[in-house]
Amino acid sequence: MKFATNVALIIGIAAMVPLAVLADGMRDNVLRQAIVRAGLVPFQETHVEVPEDLVNVGKLLFQTKDISLDRKTACASCHVDRFGSTDGIANAIGTGGNGEGLERLAGGGDIIPRNTLPFWGRGSKGFNVFFWDGKVDASSGTIHSQFAGQEPSSDPLVVAVHLPPVEVGEMVADLAQNDHLEGESVEAAGVVYDMLVDRIAARSDIGPALAAARGKAVEDLEFIDIAEGIAAFIRTNFQLQDNPLNRFAFAEGTMSESEQKGGLIFYGKGRCSSCHNGPYFTDFQFHAIATPQLGFGKNGFGIDYGRYNSTLRDEDRYRFRTPPLWNVTKTAPYFHSGSVQKLEDAILLHVDPLAGLSPETMTGEQRVQFYEQLKAWSGETISGVALAPDEIADLVSFLSLLSFESREKVAETN
Repeated sequence: MKFATNVALIIGIAAMVPLAVLADGMRDNVLRQAIVRAGLVPFQETHVEVPEDLVNVGKLLFQTKDISLDRKTACASCHVDRFGSTDGIANAIGTGGNGEGLERLAGGGDIIPRNTLPFWGRGSKGFNVFFWDGKVDASSGTIHSQFAGQEPSSDPLVVAVHLPPVEVGEMVADLAQNDHLEGESVEAAGVVYDMLVDRIAARSDIGPALAAARGKAVEDLEFIDIAEGIAAFIRTNFQLQDNPLNRFAFAEGTMSESEQKGGLIFYGKGRCSSCHNGPYFTDFQFHAIATPQLGFGKNGFGIDYGRYNSTLRDEDRYRFRTPPLWNVTKTAPYFHSGSVQKLEDAILLHVDPLAGLSPETMTGEQRVQFYEQLKAWSGETISGVALAPDEIADLVSFLSLLSFESREKVAETN
């Protein structure tokens, strides 16, 4: 009798709940399961503990222009808070640049042929492939980089930090007096590193603090100490923080109707999570998306072969590392050459490359390059997906849930 009464009570309660509410609850549960199954973990689980004193001096190193050979460029020059730790322009401006965003673009300077990548999650647990072409790659358990077996560290983030200060155009001015550094050899890099160490060690506000954090005398500092400091700051300041998606997945948070629809498309029809998965929304693999090439390209003449530049394997042409999606709504423009300004358009081009094509403006060589990109794209999981404008809008709503702020603001200093 008691069992029958309980059943009747449950049925009575269920009858009072609108079907739409029940359906929403079911969709939420399905979406939570899909999010976790695709590899999202509570944000705290990605954190790497770093000594606070090293983080503090790392911030000073990140912000100072003394880290560049001509004393005019800092890490913070191109990784700016208001652009989601990027620079807000299509192709980065390295040495000779001034200001932020369009101001930096208009001010001249050396053009870097690729779009500036943000720092969210860099160096956190499992984040071990860096740059658009994966030129620092520790995914196999062994670091592969431009150091070619002479890597200065077993930490891939620290190895990655070693590269910008010795790259011509990025933090070494593209001038005649620097021609001997253009080969970017390990030996040439060592010359630059020694100059930067002497400069940093001589600064009363940084040298002693860095030495103390590294447990050595100021006169014994090496560039590895500078790189460790910058890496400590990056992996702490830009580590994943509490965010709406984390609260939905692990703390019974809620979503709007549009966000929910976008999430179901992301993990379902849109096949987005086939590449954008794991804690950082990247599989750390290399994929081909047939997008417009803006600027002269890494390989010159409007061409960028992507991963091929690191591996020299023909099958890697036009493939780029899947970009992580944290704070993606803040990091426009998109793709390796920054050729797309709006996130909606970037999503569309994943599934409909022709939508970004202007055939009347293309040269014969550009058409050939596009056809080659298209052939590579045709084998991707997302090839064959069709998305309507309202579905793309819902995807943007869902992606807005991947937003949070850095621990501290940064600004370039002398």
